[in-house]
Amino acid sequence: MSRKYAIIIPDGCADEPIDSLGGKTPLEAADIPNMNALARTGVIGRSFNVPDGFTPGSDVANLSLFGYNPADYYTGRAPLEAVAQGVSLGADDWAFRCNLVCLEAGKMKSFTAGHITSPEAKEILAGLQSEIAPCWSEIAPGTGTVEFFPGVSYRNLMVFRPDSDAGRALFSQETKTYPPHDYTDRDYAQALPAGQGGAAVLELMRRTETFLAGHPVNRKRIAEGKLPATCAWLWGQGKRPDLRPFAQCYGGIRGSMISAVDLLRGIAALLEWDVIDVPNITGYVDTDYAAKGEYAARALDRYDLVAVHVEATDEASHEGSLEKKLQALADIDAKVLPPILEKLRSFPDWRVFVSPDHPTPIATKTHSRGFVPWIMAGSDIGPAAGQGSFCEKTAETSRYAFSRGFELMARFTGDLN
Repeated sequence: MSRKYAIIIPDGCADEPIDSLGGKTPLEAADIPNMNALARTGVIGRSFNVPDGFTPGSDVANLSLFGYNPADYYTGRAPLEAVAQGVSLGADDWAFRCNLVCLEAGKMKSFTAGHITSPEAKEILAGLQSEIAPCWSEIAPGTGTVEFFPGVSYRNLMVFRPDSDAGRALFSQETKTYPPHDYTDRDYAQALPAGQGGAAVLELMRRTETFLAGHPVNRKRIAEGKLPATCAWLWGQGKRPDLRPFAQCYGGIRGSMISAVDLLRGIAALLEWDVIDVPNITGYVDTDYAAKGEYAARALDRYDLVAVHVEATDEASHEGSLEKKLQALADIDAKVLPPILEKLRSFPDWRVFVSPDHPTPIATKTHSRGFVPWIMAGSDIGPAAGQGSFCEKTAETSRYAFSRGFELMARFTGDLN
């Protein structure tokens, strides 16, 4: 029987010491007895998943986490999500992430438009397609067309399809856009699109602001005391990437993915992993943690590897909510991990890997570059001395340190030493 693998990704859970926790990090302070038990029976290490020259984010960091050098494979965040949604991209097409955000008094009030619902977002995106997409011929005449695609909640897409030489030259690696979650409660003027083609993208965003002012969805949300979606924020552009299937890179291992986030589902599709649909998972702190654990345990009967991505810890960090982050960590530990471990231990040969992709400190409310701690345990991995808990400080003392995080997957699937 082949070895069974599980990867648990508490997105953005790595953090910094917090005064209100007595100088502890959230991982040190959280109620995570199962992760700490794994730390005592396995090994702890750390890895750096965002190489120099890359903006810290889940796109780059998760490619590294799954064993792919971003310098060789990364083209942008939006095309990864397009793959997940089944949006076809031609060789010259550019996909853009389209966040529904709430801008107020020159600041990014909410990069999620108050966690707008998927049905509300779908209604807005349909309006953008019918009312705003045709405006592209005025904004950048003779270049091509744009299309809007609804996703999950605030996470949506726009695709530019060029139909001329001018269109194919409109965007390049010099086109600058910025993740809205990096500007929570901050002035966003310096984060507006710039560089090659940036003026056209900015004008399209401005037109979405006009369209959304007084939109029926927003009128209803305001009446209910909720934040409106005031702008379709465009960022994360890129062309379709070409990744080698995971099984070709890592000894024929057949993988699967559980995530509510299109980014991870898109990466999975490119790795030729099956995406497992789980009801009631949301990509937020109200997700069904227990269902993720149960479905992952069942998946191990069919697949060699299951990866479970949990966005809640990252979302809590972006909100600056220590309480939500601690609760999300406790829920992952109590509801996601136990059924997976129980199932793994029913096989003679198994390994488990628990790791965030990147740090998202509560203090800054945004992603950062830096080492993240991880646990690796399994039927063939013995305990290392002095590793009593899963946290950043313990990981700093470990001999397992990977400054090129994409090299770690080969150790997880092969010889750790």
